[in-house]
Amino acid sequence: MKHIVLLMGLVAMPTKQKESLPHMPQPLTPYIQTDIQTIEPTKQLKTKKTLVDALILVESAGNPNAFNKKENAVGCLQIRPVMVREVNRILRKQNNGKRFTKEDRWDCGLSKEMFYIWENYHHKVSNDEMIARNWNGGPRGYKKQSTEHYWNKVQKTWAN
Repeated sequence: MKHIVLLMGLVAMPTKQKESLPHMPQPLTPYIQTDIQTIEPTKQLKTKKTLVDALILVESAGNPNAFNKKENAVGCLQIRPVMVREVNRILRKQNNGKRFTKEDRWDCGLSKEMFYIWENYHHKVSNDEMIARNWNGGPRGYKKQSTEHYWNKVQKTWAN
């Protein structure tokens, strides 16, 4: 007589029995979607590109050592001193003791952190176009014709 006991989602069979469990059915779709990455059947991970990734590629081609002497823009996101001051102003207003220095612009991780502080403060309900155009053209950048070309470059980069 065969006895199968279900215990907390596990199947236990008597040890005398040498039967194998049936194989799990294959998923109906070849991809498992998550909000961060796509897992393909080959088990290679493919990271989902974000807006900030596209901005980095447009601003510096991903180079954390990029420097624009004319604008004093530095790092992967080409942050100018005025943006460091703005991020620190936001942090003070939020009673956050953290502060950034101009040297932090050379660190891509810290540059992204500054970007997200700025974005979360000024663009809680903005679309990607407004965020990108304001990043390029300042507080009213989304209204400037000069930032349309920048937005087109971001979109092309994002799509690839």
